[in-house]
Amino acid sequence: MLKARTKNISIVLYKPKYAGNIGAVARAAKNMGISNIIVAGARDFDNEEMRQRSTHLAADVLDNIQYVESIQEALGSFNYIVGTTARLGKGRGPFLAPRQAARDIADISQKNKVALLFGPEDTGLANEELRLCHAVVTIPTSREFTSLNLSHAVMILCYEIFIASSPAVSAAEAAPKLALSSELEGMYGQIKTLLADIGFLNPENPDYWMMHLRRFFTRAGILSREVKIVRGICRQLEWYAHHKKT
Repeated sequence: MLKARTKNISIVLYKPKYAGNIGAVARAAKNMGISNIIVAGARDFDNEEMRQRSTHLAADVLDNIQYVESIQEALGSFNYIVGTTARLGKGRGPFLAPRQAARDIADISQKNKVALLFGPEDTGLANEELRLCHAVVTIPTSREFTSLNLSHAVMILCYEIFIASSPAVSAAEAAPKLALSSELEGMYGQIKTLLADIGFLNPENPDYWMMHLRRFFTRAGILSREVKIVRGICRQLEWYAHHKKT
């Protein structure tokens, strides 16, 4: 098992609602050796409340939080994105337990930037946000009370990553560098357009087959150069389809 490279791991909070939770997340992250936090789609939180919940020892983590407007901007530069959810459903998985995901993250983080994505406290991540993820984690809880505080969920996943790591071995054994999320989204958009043009996708529910294609490419662990190959094939097929029509 490879020791996780925590400098390559970031916590992304999408539309958090409470300043205190952000402060508590900063404290939990620093406890587990992670110092990168991105807040997407929300800003102007009470700084004093954040600092009270983080304690002064995590003040540096708070000072370096990045605030961005959209989830796409937050995730675009990452190679591997792990979403979290308590709501199960056929269209939202497949799901991993934190311990299983942590082993993958420790390996992938050697050469890739990893985002741990958490949704709003009241609703969590919607299907639209989970489609951007390479893996989805659900934390087992009592059926009587499944809701976890945001900082608790962050702590559990970060703790599992911390525990999953053992002394580092040769970097040659690490997982290769994967394509960026922004590259993948561009590819998915091009594939979706092509498949719609040739009549493969149901226009009333085009995302159904796209969800399966996303899962296929995620399992394959597609690289940046492979994205370029797929997009090149799509361009050639688009050219062929256009000229065949004319």
